[in-house]
Amino acid sequence: MSKIAFIGLGNMGAPMAANLVKAGHSVAGFDLVDAAKTAAAASGVAIAASAREAVASADTVVTMLPAGRHVLTAHAELLSATAKGALVIDCSTIDVDSARKAHEAGGAAGVLTLDAPVSGGVGGASGGTLTFMCGGSDEAFARAKPILENMGKRIVHCGGAGAGQAAKICNNMILGATMIVTCEAFALAEKLGLSAQALFDVSSTASGQSWSLTTYCPVPGPVPASPANRDYKPGFAAALMLKDLRLAQEAASSVGALTPLGAEAAQLYALYVAADHGGDDFSGIINFLRGAPKEP
Repeated sequence: MSKIAFIGLGNMGAPMAANLVKAGHSVAGFDLVDAAKTAAAASGVAIAASAREAVASADTVVTMLPAGRHVLTAHAELLSATAKGALVIDCSTIDVDSARKAHEAGGAAGVLTLDAPVSGGVGGASGGTLTFMCGGSDEAFARAKPILENMGKRIVHCGGAGAGQAAKICNNMILGATMIVTCEAFALAEKLGLSAQALFDVSSTASGQSWSLTTYCPVPGPVPASPANRDYKPGFAAALMLKDLRLAQEAASSVGALTPLGAEAAQLYALYVAADHGGDDFSGIINFLRGAPKEP
C-alpha cells in the first residue's frame, strides 16, 4: 500500500481521502480549515501540522484545491519537500494553462505529475464512483491508476499534460448547456399542460435523452435520486458549474474556438448565481428560468 499525502480536505477531498484509507493506504492530510481537518480525522486520515509535513514521507501526493492559483502556490511550496520520483496527482478543476505550468514545475522538481480532475460530485466522491479524466505521461498514469481506482470507477487517460483539464471543461460545458435546455423543456411542458412524468417517459427513451434528464431530472418525481427531490440541495453547486463554464470560455478564447451555446450557458449561470443561488444545485436553474424567487 502507498503512503499518500492528501492536500485539500473539503467537500470532495475529505470523502476521497476516506476512501483511500478504506483501501488500506496510509493517508496524511492537511487543510487550512479546522472543521475540514476534524471531519477527515474522523474517517481515519492522519492530520499533519502542515502541508509540507504531510508530503515529506509520501510516495504519492494528491491535491484537491479551488483554482489554478492555489494549485501553483501549493506546488511552489510543496515540491521542494516532496521526494524525488514521487507521484503528484492534482484532482482540482483548473484552467489548462495552470495545469501545464504545474506539470512543468513537477518535472523540474523530479516528480511525476498527473492532472486528474473528477466528475461525479460529492455523491461520487463518497461512494467511490468518480470518473477521473487524466492528463500526463504514460508512466504517471500507470502509477496513478491503481490509486485512483480506490476513489473512482472510471479512469481515463485523455492525453498529455493538461488533457484531463481539457476533457473536464469540455464535458461540463456540454452538461451545463444540456441542463439549461432540459429545464426549458420542462418549463414549456408545464405551460402547455403536459405533465413532467409524461415528458420524462417520452424523452428518456427518445432522441431528447440525456444524462441531465435520465439521471439528474430537474423536476421532482421522475428520478427520485435527483436533487430536485431534495429542494435542490447539491449535488453539484451552481457556483461550481459557473466556474467550469467560465474555464471553458477562457479556453475557447485562448484558441479561437466558437462556443456560442457554452457562452450563453455561462451567462445564464452567472445570473443564477448572482441571484443568490450559488449554493443550490445547478439543476435548480429551472426555478430561475420559470422566474420563481428564491425562498427566504
